[in-house]
Amino acid sequence: MQKLALFLLGIILLSSCNTESNQNDSEKTESQQKTEELMPISQDPHSYARPQEAVITHLKLSLEVDFEQKLLNGIADFDIENKKSVDKIYLDIDGIEIQEVTADGEPTEYELGKPDTHLGQALAVLITPQTKRIRITYQTAPDAKALQWLDSEQTQGKKKPFLFTQSQAILARTWVPVQDSPGIRFTYEATVTVPKDLLALMSAENPKEKNEEGVYHFRMPQPIPAYLLALAVGDLAFEALGERTGVYAEPALLAKAANEFAETEKMLLVAEEMYGTYRWGRYDLLVLPPSFPFGGMENPRLTFATPTILAGDRSLTALVAHELAHSWSGNLVTNATWNDLWLNEGFTVYFENRIMEKIYGKDYADMLALISYLDLKAEVEERIESNPKDTHLKLDLLGRNPDDGVSSIAYDKGFFFLKRLEEMVGREQLDEFLSTYFNHFAFKTIDTEQFLEYLHKNMLDSLSDAQRGKIDITEWVYRKGIPNSLPRIQSERYDEAIAAAALFKEKNELPTKQQVGKWKYQQWEFFLRELPDTLSDEQLQTLDKTFKLSESGNNEILFQWLLHVARNEYKPAYPQMRTFLTTVGRRKFLSPIYKVLLANPKTKNLATEIFEEAKPNYHSVSRNSIQGMILEVQNN
Repeated sequence: MQKLALFLLGIILLSSCNTESNQNDSEKTESQQKTEELMPISQDPHSYARPQEAVITHLKLSLEVDFEQKLLNGIADFDIENKKSVDKIYLDIDGIEIQEVTADGEPTEYELGKPDTHLGQALAVLITPQTKRIRITYQTAPDAKALQWLDSEQTQGKKKPFLFTQSQAILARTWVPVQDSPGIRFTYEATVTVPKDLLALMSAENPKEKNEEGVYHFRMPQPIPAYLLALAVGDLAFEALGERTGVYAEPALLAKAANEFAETEKMLLVAEEMYGTYRWGRYDLLVLPPSFPFGGMENPRLTFATPTILAGDRSLTALVAHELAHSWSGNLVTNATWNDLWLNEGFTVYFENRIMEKIYGKDYADMLALISYLDLKAEVEERIESNPKDTHLKLDLLGRNPDDGVSSIAYDKGFFFLKRLEEMVGREQLDEFLSTYFNHFAFKTIDTEQFLEYLHKNMLDSLSDAQRGKIDITEWVYRKGIPNSLPRIQSERYDEAIAAAALFKEKNELPTKQQVGKWKYQQWEFFLRELPDTLSDEQLQTLDKTFKLSESGNNEILFQWLLHVARNEYKPAYPQMRTFLTTVGRRKFLSPIYKVLLANPKTKNLATEIFEEAKPNYHSVSRNSIQGMILEVQNN
């Protein structure tokens, strides 16, 4: 009887939909575009999806890329599982124009929730208990937040346009109507049509070269969350780096990129030695134009990378190790919500550090750990008074943009939490625990409380009271600031750089060229960070003339130098600062320099002027961050 009742209910609902489809266009539009007060009710505060009721399991995506109009025309077919025989499935959209929705091939109604600044809108699609597939035909907005459309002159080759996406944290909903929560995983396939002289790539199985039709087919057989959906279209070429690794870049940049990333295959083998088989088939990199807002994005099978790490000497390839490590921590085992970001990023920084130690030695890894400490210390000092809870590992981002949680806390406090566990139980036991953890939760999502329960059951409960007393889990995860048990890192190279900075501060004496000739880039960073905020024009001129800091090919060094330029209004280096701010889109570099310029009444107009020139080259992630800083200054 129950099955018969459900079947009859499905017929009634479907008949209602068919009747509705016969109404005139104005009535249909009014009904389908009805705006509801829909708020997230799931455990994820950043998604309207209700996966406990009905969830997507597979996406078949068809996209046409229109560079002239800066639009994606799409059809998204979703296989769904109606777990509780509900009459609606909820998805997330932001700025997408819905053109038609069907359920199992028949027109169906849909409702849109009230727009929210951070979350976009809920898209509620009417289904029956028997519905197996829904189709959404749609078009993106020209200013969709995930999409960066670049004209030909904004690329390396200057001849053909470029498009790339950035879906993390909740921007996938601006180019695909989807259940946009890291706690929901699905497989996908896609067909993408692009101009015939361009190559399309996705976070999936990829082609190695262009075809004559401009039509590309993709498959991702492993389930992923929506934030790992990725697309790039441009004049791209490929070069293999090893059996399972390679790099894509614009032709003029390909040789440099291949040389820079030559050790990628070695990194992959080292990673597998530690934590088990790489489960994604290939690991390739794509070097994006400089407007990319991050250092890298761990899209499975195809890491998106900033060209700012192409230093010419492989000195910044820790970023590659980081994104590769995400293939285990993040992509394989994923934070359930953005409140649990440290489970992605803290674990990945730890794994990255271990990879770099295996390849470059303990001294090199210790310097990277010290940079993590300096970043963490600076972040805590900035947030501890205004937002002390933002210094917890477990975050509370309800009602906020999840980007607010992307800070050194998740990355570096999380890293030191694992370092502390390593100190307690030894590296061998921690590695055994992590290998088991990655295998146990493979292709699943996990929140902080689930991890802590697993940690106790599989490690801490077997320790003595004295051993367990060496770490206060509550202090690390749920309390503010830097825990007292933070591991201390020692490094002779760090001490040497700090001593050189002290000598310059106290006696105005510079380290010798012979001395700095042996420095790693991290020592330059230590040295420049340790210098006083206030320096004279004469001191800055001496530093620049002696060490040619304004001409550095290492963007980490150049960034630290330009902070001093901004703080001290050192006008001789303003051309280099302007060039940097107008050609680099990486938010990590942009925000601190703009912050310094905006804080000074004498340079805030300069900051605004540079931003107006630069913003067409910035992705929305960076553009919105800087715009927010400028508005805050103007309002105060």
